[in-house]
Amino acid sequence: MTLSVTLGHSFGGFTLDVAFEAPPGVTVLFGRSGCGKTTVVNAVAGLLRPQRGRIMLDGQRLLDTNARVAVPPHRRRIGYVFQDARLFPHMTVRQNLSYGRWFARRGNGPDIGHIVDLLGIGPLLTRRPGLLSGGERQRVAIGRAILSNPRLLLMDEPLAALDEDRKAEILPYLERLRDGLGLPILYVSHSVAEVARLATTVILLDGGRVRAAGPAACVLSDPQAAPLFGLREAGAILTARVTAREADGLVRLDCQAGTLWLPDAPAAPGNSVRLRVLAQDVMLALTRPEGISALNVLAGTVREVIPGAGHDALVRL
Repeated sequence: MTLSVTLGHSFGGFTLDVAFEAPPGVTVLFGRSGCGKTTVVNAVAGLLRPQRGRIMLDGQRLLDTNARVAVPPHRRRIGYVFQDARLFPHMTVRQNLSYGRWFARRGNGPDIGHIVDLLGIGPLLTRRPGLLSGGERQRVAIGRAILSNPRLLLMDEPLAALDEDRKAEILPYLERLRDGLGLPILYVSHSVAEVARLATTVILLDGGRVRAAGPAACVLSDPQAAPLFGLREAGAILTARVTAREADGLVRLDCQAGTLWLPDAPAAPGNSVRLRVLAQDVMLALTRPEGISALNVLAGTVREVIPGAGHDALVRL
């Protein structure tokens, strides 16, 4: 299922002018605060009527200002997860989930038991939202949105209000959704770590414009895009397979670049993982280094050197 978005909207001295395609998977809208991310998802949801634009979801026109087409929000079959969970406080977790299931009213929706297992919220079913942690509330909110049987799930910085421990708790569940549910997700974030871990596609926004778009590994490793992510966040994503856990505690991973060793990896041998390698953690040498403590030494070819401010430079390998 593909989402096609072309939007133009001006308010308060800010002008949004974007166009992008979101293929199946997790498409992350990334950018600094005030770049237009939430405006885009609100327009897709139907909560904002832009001054001009066209939104197509799997061939259906949700919005076309030229043709005066604007499908009401409740008929778009889009789930929305906000920064705050927005659960019904007087209902138990089970009742909140059942509300999403009731709201679907569209034939065979997702199985509630499968979603409960996928999100690990079985032990929470009899509790009310006031007795849940922030991460637990967000998992329930995600489950309720999925059970409404949407064609597309919007997530507007769902982890922004959580501390690092709660983020670490919920990220594996978001990966499960990406890999096991097949539901397309449009995800808003200004966290590069979240993008690197979750995104299959990245739309990089700045000042109301799309500055880069494409597969996550390509956009995150593009030196031209690095200033918008922040130079300290520049790096690359490698997909690797866990091949062994050694007796000394190290985990062996194989990828296109060769063999890598990590002190730990949250996956069993045979599983694939994403590795994020920050540029600032990489040393370059013209000959193979010896007598150093670095576990990982990979051969590469310098493709591009981009001078930065002062004595800095970004090097593409």
